[in-house]
Amino acid sequence: MTYKVKKINYQDTKPFILKLHYAKRMPSVIQYSFGLFEDNILVGVVTYGIPASPPLCKGVAGEKNKSLVIELSRLVLKNNKKNEASILVGRSLQLLPEPKIVVSYADTAQNHVGYVYQATNFYFTGTSKPRTDMAGKNGKHSRHHLGNKTKRIFRSPKHRYIYILGNKKQKENLLNDLKYPLMDYPK
Repeated sequence: MTYKVKKINYQDTKPFILKLHYAKRMPSVIQYSFGLFEDNILVGVVTYGIPASPPLCKGVAGEKNKSLVIELSRLVLKNNKKNEASILVGRSLQLLPEPKIVVSYADTAQNHVGYVYQATNFYFTGTSKPRTDMAGKNGKHSRHHLGNKTKRIFRSPKHRYIYILGNKKQKENLLNDLKYPLMDYPK
């Protein structure tokens, strides 16, 4: 099998995500989208963009670095063969502009631990706390809520991973600016 990772357009990205990703919705902003091709057939998609939570940008590495923060917002594989996820993520990171701070989450409600991030040398920086959001129509995210503060839906904790892109000095500086502690990987 020969795998290639290359930039793809929104028209190729959207149906892949809507059909195959468990959330069944597009991220709010996609800045970069890459496809995994096996023998010239699209078998995977990864997207990066502005985090859904604006405070996250400043919270990761401070005010001066907030413009460098992007989120790996979707990772979708058609067949999920061995190593496809790490090939797609690892090679797509090499195609992103530098410097960048990439944040991604592994959803514990989906039994995701983040092994792909561990395999691609992301830093583990802890797990978010479980919380509730105002309920929305058809279980949509809280920004689509119905305005009734008494109807709440559970939001599962998520493992947070961070990857730093840049030259040696940029990586060192950004790592020193991180606001989250570096922790051992969850298993």
